[in-house]
Amino acid sequence: MSKKGKILVAMSGGIDSSVAAMMLHEEGYEVIGMTMKTWEYASSGGNKKETGCCSLDSINDARNLAVKYGFPHYIVDIRQEFGDYIIEDFIGEYMAGRTPNPCVLCNTHIKWEALLKRADQLGCEFLATGHYAQLREENNRQVVSTGTDKNKDQSYVLWGVSQKNLARTRFPLGGFKKDDIRQMAIDAGFSALAKKPESYEICFIPDDDYRGFLKRKVPEMDELVGQGDFLGVDGTYLGKHKGYPFYTVGQRKGLEIAVGIPQYVTEIRPDTNVVVLGDEEDLQQQEMMVRDCNFIKYDKIRGQMEALTKIRSHDPGAMSTISGKGKRVKVVFTRKVKAIAPGQSAVFYEGNDLIGGGIIE
Repeated sequence: MSKKGKILVAMSGGIDSSVAAMMLHEEGYEVIGMTMKTWEYASSGGNKKETGCCSLDSINDARNLAVKYGFPHYIVDIRQEFGDYIIEDFIGEYMAGRTPNPCVLCNTHIKWEALLKRADQLGCEFLATGHYAQLREENNRQVVSTGTDKNKDQSYVLWGVSQKNLARTRFPLGGFKKDDIRQMAIDAGFSALAKKPESYEICFIPDDDYRGFLKRKVPEMDELVGQGDFLGVDGTYLGKHKGYPFYTVGQRKGLEIAVGIPQYVTEIRPDTNVVVLGDEEDLQQQEMMVRDCNFIKYDKIRGQMEALTKIRSHDPGAMSTISGKGKRVKVVFTRKVKAIAPGQSAVFYEGNDLIGGGIIE
């Protein structure tokens, strides 16, 4: 038995999780690799080759690395629980006129729960992932902070992970930059892994065509296509659109409508199949409500707090005051911000530390 302990490493077959497994093995942990099969793209009706974490190539890449280093590797099929929760929510949110963030939801409700359940079965004390984030204990709480590589920081997608699950989590890449990780892979003889392109699309939509996915999955979509109206913020009729689920707040490209000045989606009204358009100024808002909050650094919000609030994963953030009781928080920005999209995550920071986050109403 290793003095460091037994650790389950989530291995997607990509460079980050692979190097995380290598590092932990070399540090003296008893590593067990596990790759999750979350989705089979052929079942969605798409026509692109399956890629990313669910592809056979990725599974084989993870297994080959485990074989080289001599630690066990398992594949776990969680397609049922993933489909029941993540995909149904994804479809439901678009049909409700909101813009979902399935990666956050998956981390919160599927990956950690599914992996820690298997970790218990295998006698593992800890779980490790390839996220670029850092973790420490402070005041009897597990505190997530941003990764050293600010361009790769993934703390935004971790706001929903529970304290109980964070207590068993390790982020070995948090203190490194992406170039360091690539060099480690090359030095270990995995140059092909270092050159492997990163995947940014949603795992169950590898062709990045969520509209096509919705068309295939929602039978009533045909009834919406071409039947809805574009309206101006003043209620003026501007033309027909392709169906409200195909649009997101803040969208400018692909509207296929000309009114003399650039137009943006400012509101989606699912009950009437209306998409409201306005100019850039109409997108500016100074406050919002956030629901289903999970708090990381503190157990709750006491009174009012100043926080840097991000409303998208690559958003630089804006200073704000957050206040509220329970899991619902009001956010008032110090300046107007652009394109607050219901359904997306709002994530609150104190310096580099993650206060918590929730879903924009």
